[in-house]
Amino acid sequence: MLRIGLLGCGRIGQVHAKSIAHIDGAEVSAVADAFADPAQALAAQTGAQVLEPLELIESASVDAVVIGTPTDTHFDLIHAAAAAGKAIFCEKPVDMSADRIRICMEAVKQAHVPFLTAFNRRFDPNFANVQSRIANGEIGAVEIVTIQSRDPSPPPVSYIKSSGGLFRDMMIHDLDMARFLLGEEPVSVYAVGAALVDPAIGAAGDVDTAAVTLTTASGKICQISNSRRASYGHDQRIEVHGAGGMLRAENMLENTVEVATAEGFRAAPAQHFFLERYSEAYRREMAHFVAAVRDGTAISPTIEDGLKAQVLADAAAESLAKGAPVLLT
Repeated sequence: MLRIGLLGCGRIGQVHAKSIAHIDGAEVSAVADAFADPAQALAAQTGAQVLEPLELIESASVDAVVIGTPTDTHFDLIHAAAAAGKAIFCEKPVDMSADRIRICMEAVKQAHVPFLTAFNRRFDPNFANVQSRIANGEIGAVEIVTIQSRDPSPPPVSYIKSSGGLFRDMMIHDLDMARFLLGEEPVSVYAVGAALVDPAIGAAGDVDTAAVTLTTASGKICQISNSRRASYGHDQRIEVHGAGGMLRAENMLENTVEVATAEGFRAAPAQHFFLERYSEAYRREMAHFVAAVRDGTAISPTIEDGLKAQVLADAAAESLAKGAPVLLT
């Protein structure tokens, strides 16, 4: 039995607790949170004990930790977990600073502990199917990747101010997906953006509408578009064009029923909330982590994947500020 300690009992911690409950050979043995009520509620739900964060990390009844706390706490928690020899599942971003992620990487390497960066979209059944078919050569060499991500509505401006900005908070998922699908590392990043959804987001120093072009050394291109607003639901689509064809994954709808009348064809809306849209991806992600830790097999995405996505997000922010492409060395 893999005994897992949950650091953070908010929305994402509750999602991971539900995923663990469906995995044979894993259980939530301890929980910790800065606030007593969510910790007690999740403990009652899972049968886990409530501990302080460092107590949880050092507990003999915990084999692995899930870090679902605010990003600015990750650095210290990662170091403590590595020192305690615990396997680590860490929500993205690993840290807002690429240099601090590199320091975390060294701590994880020295401790020889498994580490998963929680880019859950890699585990979406449709996106994973696309990547697998690319790897199997179904469409030949990849030439252009197109990724569209649009949220139903923007988060509060109070969140925007501490989020690190759209590129590091929202688009970082798409930057990781770009690497996942391209099969090559981008060497150039060019970003444009504006505050078109909420002027307060612009006043806070961020954008809510953005596009980024990534280019690899061999000339492969990835185009990413993001918006904090989509009136029709959570918009998540990818398309990969290759020398021998095209692969595409469309939006997940509330149902698959389509009606046709004299006015035309009408389908259901897209699923509205990201937890609903990626519920299966979250379950598969946690199952992969548990199996890898239990069986001693390779984990992916790694902490290095977390670093590389952060570097791309930093480059996109720099490109927007400069109004010019940023070359990566």
